[in-house]
Amino acid sequence: MIPYVILSRLLQLIPVLIGISIITFMVVTLSPGDPAEISLRATLGTESPPKDAIESLREEMGLNEPLHIQYLAWVSRAIRGDLGYSIQTKKTTLDEIKKALPVTFLLAVLAMSFTALIAIPLGIAAGVRPNSFIDHVSRSISIISLSTPEFFIAILMILIWAIYFNLFPVAGSGGLQFYILPAITLAIGLSAITMRIMRTSMVEVLEQDYIRTARAKGVKHKQIIRQHALKNASLPVITYMGTQFGYIFGGAVIVENIFALPGIGRLLVESVQSMDIMVIQGCILTFALIYVLINLVVDIAYMYLDPTIRYQEG
Repeated sequence: MIPYVILSRLLQLIPVLIGISIITFMVVTLSPGDPAEISLRATLGTESPPKDAIESLREEMGLNEPLHIQYLAWVSRAIRGDLGYSIQTKKTTLDEIKKALPVTFLLAVLAMSFTALIAIPLGIAAGVRPNSFIDHVSRSISIISLSTPEFFIAILMILIWAIYFNLFPVAGSGGLQFYILPAITLAIGLSAITMRIMRTSMVEVLEQDYIRTARAKGVKHKQIIRQHALKNASLPVITYMGTQFGYIFGGAVIVENIFALPGIGRLLVESVQSMDIMVIQGCILTFALIYVLINLVVDIAYMYLDPTIRYQEG
């Protein structure tokens, strides 16, 4: 039963990935600027490369072919792991992404860990005691967090913890200490919604008939929360946090640039500024693949946590 459902999910990804590849190719290909001319400008260090050299490079890059031929050629290379090369560093796009991806992955893991540590306990406490003091506090924290832009939170983190208290480095990369402030910056925004989802879900679950039955049988309140309510209430939270984990890879651009982390978000910004076409395509394709795969993992986790979903789909 389970392998069949997972297989069906994998098959559903095929048209999604095809659509993503088409959009990625078309957005970059139809953007202003001639990739051959841009590449020669970077290589020769001149604003006006010879027209015959541009035309020769266009022919070499296959840019004179119809768009569908260019797309098929690009996809066939991408499937083999050939995403072209960077016109700035002269390294392959895949090498650039491999270098930047672990940085963003560690940042995402730390941000989600901080989010879980902050938001889930507060959400549970607020859901167990609705309209209590802790519920009002958590609501206020959520509103403030959602109303504050990430760049402002990042600046405050630097001013308070890096400059005033001198506990963390201002920016750069290296050991784990360089990731703490940017991870907390991302976690503050993520915690706001996660907390409210956890709270709302817990309130709804605690009003279910099976919870009333457990109470009528004399089951202790803490046992009801741990063994009955928490598992079902966590399903929407897992879905949201799973999708946000994928979002961080593409959405941490501002944070990575403020803290000078050499992650994939910063790589994309630098590639856009220099019109490094191949790297732009590689980064966008990587973001999309990660997001799709994380959603697949969330779906599978959902089926294991809630068997009714598994049986209905089987």
